Amino acid sequence: MKQYRSLLTAIGIILCSPGVHAGAGWTDTVPVAELLPTARHYYEVRLPVTENPSGCREKNWFYQNYQALGSEQMFAVLLEGITSDIRLKVYVTGVCNLNGYAEFSAISVIR
Repeated sequence: MKQYRSLLTAIGIILCSPGVHAGAGWTDTVPVAELLPTARHYYEVRLPVTENPSGCREKNWFYQNYQALGSEQMFAVLLEGITSDIRLKVYVTGVCNLNGYAEFSAISVIR
């Protein structure tokens, strides 16, 4: 009986976790509103999007781990976006963090 309850608990945690119900895809194209380097393992960016396919709780906040491949280059693009007001979109992976921010893995700069 104890194993049965443990199995049901595990299934409930998996089905109710934020990342399970999220989707992947491109956001709409917007200028960068805010870029926040942190002392944690990721940086955060706020994009005033109206279309965010992630399904995460916070529609305008995104994050990326510092250790992700290409994260330095994408951070540089975001920093350039702050200084030159370029428009861009990000590809969300379908993963949400505990704050409800969507993880992204790519950036597309639009002219």
